[in-house]
Amino acid sequence: MKTLSEGRYQLGECPRWDEQTNTLWWVDILQHQILGHHLPTGSRHVIQLEEEIGCFALREKGGMVVGLQSGLAFIDDLLNPVVRPIVDPEADKPHQRFNDGRCDRQGRLVAGTMNGRKDDSYGTFYQLDAKLAVRQLIGKSWTCNGMAFSPDGKTLYWSDTPGLTIYQCDYDPATGDASNQREFFVVPQGWGRPDGGTVDSEGCYWSALYAGGKILRISPQGELLQTVELPVSIPTMPCFGGADYKTMFVTSACQKMTPEQLAANPNEGAVILFQVDVAGLPEVKFAG
Repeated sequence: MKTLSEGRYQLGECPRWDEQTNTLWWVDILQHQILGHHLPTGSRHVIQLEEEIGCFALREKGGMVVGLQSGLAFIDDLLNPVVRPIVDPEADKPHQRFNDGRCDRQGRLVAGTMNGRKDDSYGTFYQLDAKLAVRQLIGKSWTCNGMAFSPDGKTLYWSDTPGLTIYQCDYDPATGDASNQREFFVVPQGWGRPDGGTVDSEGCYWSALYAGGKILRISPQGELLQTVELPVSIPTMPCFGGADYKTMFVTSACQKMTPEQLAANPNEGAVILFQVDVAGLPEVKFAG
């Protein structure tokens, strides 16, 4: 395994591969940053924001749609970034922020919120369509996480991180409706907590285990197929990229680690990459 760079990130999340530019994008939630790494040259790009960012999706029209502390917004020009608000569906809950999210196969953004106070299960996934209409979809957790879709777009996955449970829902690609939520996989106690996830071309779900130091590959039937040990304690989210989508990138965190812990492992908080046998799928861009 390798590290993408020598950088340490407090809370790296939401890695996304842009095949058009051969760039990996991700965020550091606590540093309020969007980061880009151009693999062919190693050049870096940093977008500094004024608030926490949990997730983003590249847009078909260029730029990004982003999930922030203050709601959903556009950044139209990544070289001259200006935040253009769209909607804040939880304006009555200022302690909440957007956390994990990605686009379904039709280009709708599905993004979840989290309750930083952790005093109630307010976290909810919202769906933003190409006409910028927003609606509540699923959720109810302290931390709504792990959003991913099956290759045919008919199954939605999400993880209740503090509840150690990954859920599976039926998803209607035509309407964007989610139904029939059920337990998909429960992470055993002591393994870590299910954080970000993604799905490969065989329909298997990959889950990064926060504070568990590993990633799980789980079949569509909920069977654990593979465990990949990582050189970091707090992996946060995997994504596929590279020319053949057989490179897995994994963001990690080093928040609240002691100087001794950081000195003992220079990889903590880095972006890790390694090769896998089964390719992933291109990330769908926001259609609006």
